[in-house]
Amino acid sequence: MSGTENTSPESGSAPESGSAPESGRGSGPLLSVRDLTVSFRTAQGPVNVVKNLEFDVPRGGALGIVGESGSGKSMTSLAIMGLLPKGGTATGSVRFDGAELLGMSEREKRRIRGDRIAMIFQDPLSSLNPYYRVGTQIAEAYLSHRSGVSRRQARAVAIEAMERVHIRDAARRVDHYPHQFSGGMRQRIMIAMALSMEPDLIIADEPTTALDVTVQAQILDLLDEIRGETGAGLILITHDLAVVSEVTDQIVVMRAGETVERGAVEQVFSDPQADYTRRLLDAVPRIDDEIGVLRTTEITLPHDSAVPGTGRSTR
Repeated sequence: MSGTENTSPESGSAPESGSAPESGRGSGPLLSVRDLTVSFRTAQGPVNVVKNLEFDVPRGGALGIVGESGSGKSMTSLAIMGLLPKGGTATGSVRFDGAELLGMSEREKRRIRGDRIAMIFQDPLSSLNPYYRVGTQIAEAYLSHRSGVSRRQARAVAIEAMERVHIRDAARRVDHYPHQFSGGMRQRIMIAMALSMEPDLIIADEPTTALDVTVQAQILDLLDEIRGETGAGLILITHDLAVVSEVTDQIVVMRAGETVERGAVEQVFSDPQADYTRRLLDAVPRIDDEIGVLRTTEITLPHDSAVPGTGRSTR
């Protein structure tokens, strides 16, 4: 694996993939990623947007994946979820609770996706359907994975999930539409939707980007609280190093699709081994900075082709 390691990820053997895993069956890490490469077909040939990525997420642990736009963070999460855009291919190994996700049938993926692995996307307004009440949307996710459940029961689950993310008067607000909530409250709705299934792993892709500082802190506290209460593993994808330091135990620093550094958060922050990581840390504003002086750092990414379907470049 390329990059610098401060600590080695947990290792452990896992059974061969078969049917979708049942909760608690596997041993070792909850999620184990090995040699993950994501590529897209282009007229000039295949373009690798994630290259030989490796990490583990322990049961109940929290991993932060950090990098600038185009570094491959979101493509990593989409590969894990089996949601790559058309033309994208993932190779390597992604084992969840001992079962191999890559190459799993779409039917098996649907049994896991949204149920045992939940994803919180960056923009809740674009993820929520404006024509449906939030309670209906939370209940729909529950009904799709729980056979024999009535809509009344699913509505009760939706209310309970909203209460768990500290939305006041949930029994009334469950019938509100997305536009009737603030940005922070909509993000709580997305978290409630994920929680309704009691997943083993939550992937949060830039969950605080569009929120102000105060609401950001509330959402991060909420994610940390939920992890403590449920024992779910967490992957937090962000470009904000300060966010990672608040919530996660381990960190993977990505640059142009490759791992630059990985290890325990405290160790990486106190003694970064890679020059790129040091530059990122130097760019974080500190309270002891001289007033009126903005510290900057120049970070030049290696040239690469544009990522198909994203309109972005890894430059």
